Amino acid sequence: MAVTIDDIRAAADRLERKVVRTPTLRSDALSALCGANIVLKLENLQLTGSFKPRGVFIKLSGLSEKEVKAGVVAASAGNHAQGVAYHARQLGIPATIYMPEGTPFTKVGRTEGLGATVVLAGAGLAEARAVAFSQCEEQGQVKVSAIRRPQ
Repeated sequence: MAVTIDDIRAAADRLERKVVRTPTLRSDALSALCGANIVLKLENLQLTGSFKPRGVFIKLSGLSEKEVKAGVVAASAGNHAQGVAYHARQLGIPATIYMPEGTPFTKVGRTEGLGATVVLAGAGLAEARAVAFSQCEEQGQVKVSAIRRPQ
């Protein structure tokens, strides 16, 4: 399904006051290198330091009451985990984040500090994701993928 301009406008309306309106900055160095006007969006100033909360909010804000009660599950080693944790807490949705066993304790702590339950599983992200989504299906929770387009 193709994304339309109406989809983009609807998402922008839903995001108003839910994420930081981050500034843009022209990059003289990249503009010169590329021979074009290059403008950077400073998403490092976003609520969790990345653009991930945008898509997460769109996904979570569209859940039904039944889905909210069941909770959400995600697999991530960082930015997506924090986006899910942040917005799930804001919306009153239980969130469980599966992270690889070697995830730095600072990322685990930050994600827990944002309100999510963290489960360490697997040697890498692929294994953590497999465990997460298996548990998700068994428990009837909603999968929040870092790479799939939110509905």
